[in-house]
Amino acid sequence: MPGKSRIPSPPGNLAEQIVARLSADIRGGRLAPGARLPTEQALTSELGVSRTVVREAVAALRADGLVVTRRGSGAFVADPAAGPFRIVPPRATSLSDILNVMELRLAVEVQTAGLAAERAGRKQLAPIRAALRAIGDALQRGEGAVAEDFAFHRAIAEATGNDQFPRFLAYLGSHVIPRQSVRLEVDTPEERRLYLERIQVEHTRIVTAIAEGEPVEARRAMRDHLTRSLERYRKLAGGNRNGRR
Repeated sequence: MPGKSRIPSPPGNLAEQIVARLSADIRGGRLAPGARLPTEQALTSELGVSRTVVREAVAALRADGLVVTRRGSGAFVADPAAGPFRIVPPRATSLSDILNVMELRLAVEVQTAGLAAERAGRKQLAPIRAALRAIGDALQRGEGAVAEDFAFHRAIAEATGNDQFPRFLAYLGSHVIPRQSVRLEVDTPEERRLYLERIQVEHTRIVTAIAEGEPVEARRAMRDHLTRSLERYRKLAGGNRNGRR
């Protein structure tokens, strides 16, 4: 990665600043398809940030289709032309964009959960359960579990046996997880912790329904989960509009 400069703390989120910088390097050709990203240690040293920040940035790049990770080898630049489209502009932070994507997800992922409950066997259930545990582990570490949450929804999509569902989530990229794109400065740390714990309870309900082969309950659980998130961001959008009057 050309040049050496520390990422300044203010303004904005450090992970987002790293994403913006690496995205520009990738799209500008300074990091070519197939090139290996610098290691976590190199990025933390060069940019003056923590490993957690670097991991969050790489997870966002991966969700946006700009980076692929290989177990034991690191992160590599993906082919920017490989993805046929993006539903919303990369790194969009508009609440209206988020609401549009969430409404689309609600229409698709409710059926995804139902099909997973009808079709998933032991082999398909394993990655769903592993993703659920990974979310819990990340929350215990005090992290936002964005990449783990994305993996959870992706595993359910894979369990349908229809590869169009996971492809759909890949097209949406990091916008599958709204808190990745919208920083909720109105939340206190305690409110955020309680919110994430509640989401994990909702995730557990979805997994239970899929594991028990109950498509009606799986659809209901996924609908409740996404609807609650949608309503939360609708309230924020309404508050923002009121605040500008």
